[in-house]
Amino acid sequence: MRTQVAIIGAGPAGLLLSHLLGLQGVDSVLIERQTADHVRSRVRAGVLESGSVDVLTRAGVGRRLATEADEHRGVYLQWPGERHHVDFTALVGRSVWIYGQTELTKDLMAAREEAGRPAFYLASDVTPHDVDTDRPHVTFTDADGRPQRVDADAVVGCDGFHGPSRRAVPAARQRVWERTYPFAWLGVLADVAPSTDELIYAWHPDGFAMHSMRSATVSRLYLQVRPDEDIDEWSDDRIWEALATRLGAGMEGWDLRTGAITEKSVLPMRSFVTTPMRHGRLFLAGDAAHIVPPTGAKGLNLAIADVTLLAEALTAWLRDGREDLADAYSDTALRRVWRCTHFSWWMTTTLHRHGDDFDARLQLSQLQRVIDSEAAATEFAHNYAGLPISFG
Repeated sequence: MRTQVAIIGAGPAGLLLSHLLGLQGVDSVLIERQTADHVRSRVRAGVLESGSVDVLTRAGVGRRLATEADEHRGVYLQWPGERHHVDFTALVGRSVWIYGQTELTKDLMAAREEAGRPAFYLASDVTPHDVDTDRPHVTFTDADGRPQRVDADAVVGCDGFHGPSRRAVPAARQRVWERTYPFAWLGVLADVAPSTDELIYAWHPDGFAMHSMRSATVSRLYLQVRPDEDIDEWSDDRIWEALATRLGAGMEGWDLRTGAITEKSVLPMRSFVTTPMRHGRLFLAGDAAHIVPPTGAKGLNLAIADVTLLAEALTAWLRDGREDLADAYSDTALRRVWRCTHFSWWMTTTLHRHGDDFDARLQLSQLQRVIDSEAAATEFAHNYAGLPISFG
């Protein structure tokens, strides 16, 4: 078959890119190795920057978000005996929104189905070919075992770190930066109303803890653990006890609600960036090009920024004959990627115990600085609430 853009990966990044291109009259085909149900059910990010919400709203896929998401003015920063609110709206005039990736994926899938845009799920042996020529194509085996080929003007990899797109860039043309952190998160979903109105980021001598949420009845919580942590050693009671301790239960009358834990997993922490984000007619977006630790809530938002830039660039190229935005895509996207990578590194290294007590005192000093200094708080708010899509 023939299309203008072959998109490998039908998660939120691929779905949104296909939708944005379709609004501009640019055809695309989605190719995904998982089933649609698997993609729809993946529990990942839950915080959307104000710029991401603007993109989704302008694209016509923000109707449910507008009525069901929770707008948060800021977050709480906490350490033993102290909890402080950082008000993003007062500092920079922007907020963040709590809306699970599962819900966003449902919205984007519904938009794809309504528009009738083609997608192949449960595709295997997905391989991009001839991306450094003017006749790129993608081959794969479809869900019925039939070989397929999609010829395109451009191929976009939205298929994550382990997908075939990144591997299609010759090693001699890639440069990789990576940081593996000496800790992980034990994340849990619990059927219990959140115990806080906005996210709590807690530094504690026992390790970091975070209280997030997915809805008015579902809480998302995290504990710092070892990367090789045996999850079977963490009973529900042990998890709730550790969360109560690290999140400051009893402080100024605050208490942690507990309930049935429906999911728990250990999430390794690392940063990864590969450059460039374009090779010939192959473009990389989202986790295919960069991964950040989840502390700064940047992963999904970076993917949205990437495909927003890419949709504009591909539209200008394939519809209007202008190549300047496509030529600049990698450099433009990477300016924002590196800024968000730094912020995620800062959040991660500041809030997690990973050294001796000297390091701990430096961390507490840094947190206190954010609270005491309007300039420091404003910088924190700018980064967390979200930089412009075309940052720099």
